[in-house]
Amino acid sequence: MVTGTALLPIQFLLQYTLHFRQMGVEPAVLVNLLFFIPSAWLISLAILNLLCQNAMKRYDWHVGMVCYVIAAALLLGANPTGGHGVLDVTRRLYHAEMASAGVYTIMQFHYTARLWREFRRVRKALDNYFDRERHGIIRWMRNSCMLLSLSSFFAPMVIFWSGPLLLVYTLIIFFCISYTVISFYSYGLDRRHLHVLQQVEQSMKEDEQQQKEAEAESGRDDSNELSDNELARISTAVEKWIALGGHLRCGITIQTAADEIGIPRYQLSTWLKTTPQELFNPWLTALRIEEAKRLMKEHSDWSNDTIAERCGFNTRNYFQVVFKKLTGQTPAQFLADINR
Repeated sequence: MVTGTALLPIQFLLQYTLHFRQMGVEPAVLVNLLFFIPSAWLISLAILNLLCQNAMKRYDWHVGMVCYVIAAALLLGANPTGGHGVLDVTRRLYHAEMASAGVYTIMQFHYTARLWREFRRVRKALDNYFDRERHGIIRWMRNSCMLLSLSSFFAPMVIFWSGPLLLVYTLIIFFCISYTVISFYSYGLDRRHLHVLQQVEQSMKEDEQQQKEAEAESGRDDSNELSDNELARISTAVEKWIALGGHLRCGITIQTAADEIGIPRYQLSTWLKTTPQELFNPWLTALRIEEAKRLMKEHSDWSNDTIAERCGFNTRNYFQVVFKKLTGQTPAQFLADINR
C-alpha cells in the first residue's frame, strides 16, 4: 500500500516539473501509464491481502506483474527506430498507449473481480458466524472496491483528455485513493476488527478440517452433505434448543449454538443451508423477529427496548432496522395494525 500510494505523487510531480503535458498528450499518457498501472496493482494487492488474511494466491501477484511488463514493453518499445525518442509524438506511440490501456483494463478487471469475490466471501463468513450483522467492520472495503473500480475503469479513457475535465478526474482519483489509504491504515490499527476477521477465518478452517476428518472416518467423499437421518436428528436438536430460548440470548456465535445444540459446528453450518436463510445470522434474526412479533401482540405496552432485549438484539436501533427490513414495517406501524 505504501509503495502503490507513493507512485502517484511521484508521477504527478514528474508531470509538473518536466512538463510532459506541454510536449503533447502522448508523452504525458506514457508517463501516466508507467506509474499508474503498478500503483493500481499494488493498492489492489494490499486490500486483497487483507481480505485473504495474508493467504493470497501466487497468481494474484503474477497477473499484475505480467500485465505491467507487457505494458512497459509496448510503451518503451513503440519508438525504437527511425531516430525517434521514447517520448516523441508518433502514431506508433499512440497505438502502443491504447494497447497498454487495454492491458491495464484487463488487469484491473481481474483484481476487481477478485476483490468482490473475496469481499462476498468474508461477508458471508461473518453472517454465518455472528448472531448479528458485522458488515460495518468491512464496509470500507466495499466502498474502496467500488471507488477504485469506477475510477480505474475510466482511467484508460481519461488520461487521453486535457484541460478542466482531466483536472476534475485527477481530484476524484485523489479522493478515492485518499479514502482507501486512510481507511486501510485505520483498519489495520484497529486490532478488534483484525481479531474478528482472524476469528472467522479460523472457524472456517476448523470447519474444513472437521469435514475432512468426518470424510476420512465415514469413507465418503460427500461429508459436506448430510443424510436424511442426520438432517432429521439435527432438526430435532435445533427445535429443542429453540424451545429452551437459546436463540434469544444476545452475543452468541454459531460455535456457541453448536455447542449448546450438541453437534459439530460444520454440521450446523451444513444444516443451515437447508433453511430459507442458509446462514446463521439471517436464520437467527428471522427467529428473533418472529418472537418479537409474538411478544408485541401479547404485550403491546412493552417498549422497543424491552422487546429488543428479550429477543436477543443488542440495541433498540438495530432491532428497529432489522424489523423494518424483514417485515416492511416499523415496530410502531406493526403495533398500529394489530390495534386496529
